[in-house]
Amino acid sequence: MAMGFFNWQGRFCDWSSLPHGIRKGARLLKQGIQFSLWLSISLPKMDVECSRVPEGAGGMWGSREAFGGFGGWLASWRGVLAVITLVLLSMSVGVGFQAWAEERAGPIRFRDMTATSGINFVHTDGSSGKYWVIEPMTAGLATFDYDGDGVIDIYFLNGAPLPGYEVRGEPPRNALYRNLGNWFFEDVTFHAGVGDLGYGLGVAVGDYNNDGFQDIYISNFGPNILYRNNGDGTFTEASKETGVATGNEIPAETKVGAGVCFLDIEGDGDLDIYCSNYMRFRFEDNVVPVVDGIRRYAGPKDFDPEADMLFENAGDGTFRDISQESGIGQYKGTGMGIVACDFDQDGDTDVVVMNDVRGNFTFRNEGGGQFKEVGLDLGVAYNADGMELASMGVDAGDYDNDGWIDLFQTSYASELPALYRNTGLEFFEDVTRSTGVGVSTYPHVTWGTGFADFDNDGFRDIFIGCGHLQDNVELYDDSTAFRVRNVVMWNTGRGKFVDVSAHCGNGLEPKESTRGVAIDDLDGDGRLDVVALNTRSIPTIIRNESPVDGRHWLSVRLMGTGSNRDGVGALMTVEAGSLKLVAEVHAGRGYQSHFGTEVHFGLGPNKRVDRLTVRWIGGGVDVLHDLPVDSRLIVIEGGTWFTVPK
Repeated sequence: MAMGFFNWQGRFCDWSSLPHGIRKGARLLKQGIQFSLWLSISLPKMDVECSRVPEGAGGMWGSREAFGGFGGWLASWRGVLAVITLVLLSMSVGVGFQAWAEERAGPIRFRDMTATSGINFVHTDGSSGKYWVIEPMTAGLATFDYDGDGVIDIYFLNGAPLPGYEVRGEPPRNALYRNLGNWFFEDVTFHAGVGDLGYGLGVAVGDYNNDGFQDIYISNFGPNILYRNNGDGTFTEASKETGVATGNEIPAETKVGAGVCFLDIEGDGDLDIYCSNYMRFRFEDNVVPVVDGIRRYAGPKDFDPEADMLFENAGDGTFRDISQESGIGQYKGTGMGIVACDFDQDGDTDVVVMNDVRGNFTFRNEGGGQFKEVGLDLGVAYNADGMELASMGVDAGDYDNDGWIDLFQTSYASELPALYRNTGLEFFEDVTRSTGVGVSTYPHVTWGTGFADFDNDGFRDIFIGCGHLQDNVELYDDSTAFRVRNVVMWNTGRGKFVDVSAHCGNGLEPKESTRGVAIDDLDGDGRLDVVALNTRSIPTIIRNESPVDGRHWLSVRLMGTGSNRDGVGALMTVEAGSLKLVAEVHAGRGYQSHFGTEVHFGLGPNKRVDRLTVRWIGGGVDVLHDLPVDSRLIVIEGGTWFTVPK
């Protein structure tokens, strides 16, 4: 039978719906009342009469007469009970208020570090009031260790001047910031040689030539760019010589790129490249809808969709376009964010592609370089209502710790995002409503996202970047805005998510129009931090200061020998006490971004990792036992591991 109460509206409310602090205080009050009732039965039923008080007695209460008034009542058993009850009531209120205050502070705490970070990057979309349809789509970003010094650096994509845009001073370009420690970053773009001037949209990072240094692949409006890492802090542009500027059947000048990822499609140890594309676009074909006299950006259905591209690594420093022969080139869509993951755990990496206002694609890896589109069969092409979403970003992670990789995608305003739970039966269940994950973002357009255990309690939370794409939306819709606050959904560990954004500190106070989001441990303290790329603005650099007393963590960086060097696509299983966690190494995720090459696990109260199992792409399996917590580990294929010095 449900326990609860009737509220002031006369509606029955479940007891569990009350805030934790109030429930805690109420429980203490209830226990106090029960104790008082027990005393009322147990104490002798007697009263202290004034006549029995000796002459001059009364002590601190004064005379016999005074004592015989309030003092006499106080000395009676009724007075004793009243005092005890009052004390317990005060304690219950105090404890309840303290718990409520802790709850209001939130389990996740973020601090805005932007102003003192040394980062002065400013994003542009190349806009000038002409409402080119590609403007709102830029851009993603990447967090990775480009120079191998053990700390995470940041690479921002930028837009470029479009017709009508006036360039003042230096033209906009991509920017690389080296992490110097202590939350300070240095602009090394020119020294590194990665300041591409193209119209940046998506980015992924991976060691395509297995030399131990991560390379950068950029998806543009126009030709794509591959920067080969020279290992000395510099890069060489190698897109033409490697053959990955565009596909054989896709003109570079009309290609609007989107999310990209590295993956090893056949397990041969070399990273291949998957590129989603948004549409075909020429400036003379632009459409600017006018509704009630207000100009707006057009939607993707006003333009021709485009096929995606798949480049196979030949192992000799070049790639071959296998889009058509693999099967993925037969489908045209409006691709945005993508993620490569092994959703069915058959050992082959599959690809999930978000399509804007079209059914999403899921290309299942059939082996032998062949893919089959199964999005509708899996239940992730459309949401639970059978509706196509304005799909933006996507991430893959096990939110409920059942051992299967789930999917979370962002979407448009007046649409819920979608959380797809992997049932393990080659079908995903849309659990968006039952988990409560999307209610607070309903008014907003949502973009970058990622699964991340921000408070190290053993359950992955979700970060969501927000901001409308219509820069004048306030003129006709007062429920949302172009610039709004980002959102973090805290995983309760009981199948529910709670929006704790308002209680996270000043890290979520900036109102911006976020696009790409990257989540990594920027200071090596075992807590995942966040970088948000904001269109037409500076980025937001967020430090995670969540209280994690008594909770532990582990981060793992893989190093393949027979497999690809970064271990991309490998599945890790961590067992610590009763906790069992799984995670994959991804290279490209969220909204057209890259993060998380070093995989983070929150371990809750567990003080030791009993077992770490690594299933490498290509079939190898390593099992490691009795590992330390609160450590960064490098695991080398074959079973060797060591900790990174703090």
